[in-house]
Amino acid sequence: MDQLEEPSINTKNANGINSSFNQQVERLHQVTVYGRWFFVTCLWLTIAPFALWNLRSEIVILQQYFTWVSLRYGLFYHPLSSLGLAVCIGTTVSTIVWQSRSILLGFPQREKQRLEKQVLKIRQQGPTHPLWKWICH
Repeated sequence: MDQLEEPSINTKNANGINSSFNQQVERLHQVTVYGRWFFVTCLWLTIAPFALWNLRSEIVILQQYFTWVSLRYGLFYHPLSSLGLAVCIGTTVSTIVWQSRSILLGFPQREKQRLEKQVLKIRQQGPTHPLWKWICH
């Protein structure tokens, strides 16, 4: 009867590999979070100052006599500034919502699978991959 039994898997070793893989997936998620916030910061440091500089005369008027109509017309007559501020605000809000969802509800299954596939690709490519030292060190 002993000959018919399947060889047992070393569960301690399998758990160690699985734990290592899960840590790498978590590190990739952290790198993704930092990357998104870095992108948002770059937008605020590059686009927002130009947009606000272009709106400086309207901002002075708004500081003295704020009305929603004056804000609306200030943004309406400066479409590039309005677009720049909308991009900055939109990416910031979307990043906050994305990160809050991940914190409060956990990873959606699709995102978890995407992260796992990416970790496998990084592992397969090895040290030549740009994210190797941050994910698989």
